[in-house]
Amino acid sequence: MSTKEDAKTRAIFLKRLREQHKASTARAQALLKEQKAIRRQICQPMRDGPKTVPEIAQLTGIPADQVLWHIMAMKKYDLIVETGMCGEYYLYQRVEDTKK
Repeated sequence: MSTKEDAKTRAIFLKRLREQHKASTARAQALLKEQKAIRRQICQPMRDGPKTVPEIAQLTGIPADQVLWHIMAMKKYDLIVETGMCGEYYLYQRVEDTKK
């Protein structure tokens, strides 16, 4: 087979693959969009200073377990840091705000 034939075969294969997985790709994109929106909501109260998970949950209306899940994900990627404690809860702050 020539290089042009290989490229054409590959293009046809990829087109079929994209068609077959169109629904799952759309679901994944929708989920990512929803998660980004939730993370923006979570970060909003922290602009005023460090907050605990219960404080963020109360201010945003997002259940505390979901807030904690997103906080841990953002912490994993160095978007959020622990800045101390308030009682028995950790205080979290956006990394952007710690650099100011």
